[in-house]
Amino acid sequence: MLARTGLAWLVMMQVMMLAFPGYLRHGARAPEAQQSLEQAIVLMNWLSLILCVPLILYCAWPVWRGAWRALSQRCIGMDVPVALGILAAFVPSVVATWRDAGEVYFDSVSMFVAFLLTARFLETCARQAVNGQPHESWDAVLLHSADRLAFWFVCVQILLAIMVGLYWWAVQPGQAVAVTVALLVMSCPCAMSMSVPSALAARHAVRLRAGAAGPGGSASLDKATRRIARQNLYGSLAWHLLMAPLAAIGWVQPWVAALTMLFSSLAVAANAWRLTRRAGDGVASGRGAAQPA
Repeated sequence: MLARTGLAWLVMMQVMMLAFPGYLRHGARAPEAQQSLEQAIVLMNWLSLILCVPLILYCAWPVWRGAWRALSQRCIGMDVPVALGILAAFVPSVVATWRDAGEVYFDSVSMFVAFLLTARFLETCARQAVNGQPHESWDAVLLHSADRLAFWFVCVQILLAIMVGLYWWAVQPGQAVAVTVALLVMSCPCAMSMSVPSALAARHAVRLRAGAAGPGGSASLDKATRRIARQNLYGSLAWHLLMAPLAAIGWVQPWVAALTMLFSSLAVAANAWRLTRRAGDGVASGRGAAQPA
């Protein structure tokens, strides 16, 4: 996972630099300079395509594997909208590069894959931290609620992306791909998937740091963990619901949608880390108070 994530970040940085001439295409300049710029854009697009091939085949391989497994079982897993988002951005970009006409989204593809793998790496670390640890009954309830909410969110987002994409294709075809890709990127429930595991991992870290806590400290820590888990879950859902209408009307570009996905996952991790600071101090002080003077 680290190898795939590291390579994805290296490709993303290179593709972002190669995409820079395309950002200057619509500026005012002399005809000769504009022609040179167009030639440079064509070259950069081909280089970006070459760099994105290992990104798609190697870095994003877990996405294809997970999406195929879900579809073979006739269900919609978390990887299905991600795979659709990557294909919806990569395939039109390849066609546009081959025909030398239209917009390319190689920068959005590379950002999406890099940020997606980063978010999933954080989620994996959180789940591994609590794997095999004893859980209270409300742990299982929260985990089930988060998974169920993420599943229905994915279903609604895919349906929304299809409907909005068809609308834009009928009204303004040139904007349809960007809007559809942005909605599919935002349908990735990475933050929701890691909302509860990150809180449980933070609680486990607090207990490891503080040792065996008294009953009062343990109850206070469990209460704080439930509060943080719910904040992560419903906060990430609210953020997605806020950004979805903006993406539907074309105000959110695919690369911005990828950034929002990463920021929401980092916000969940940071909120869980806040538990290790505050709850950890509370548990430690509870132990100190329980010791004889």
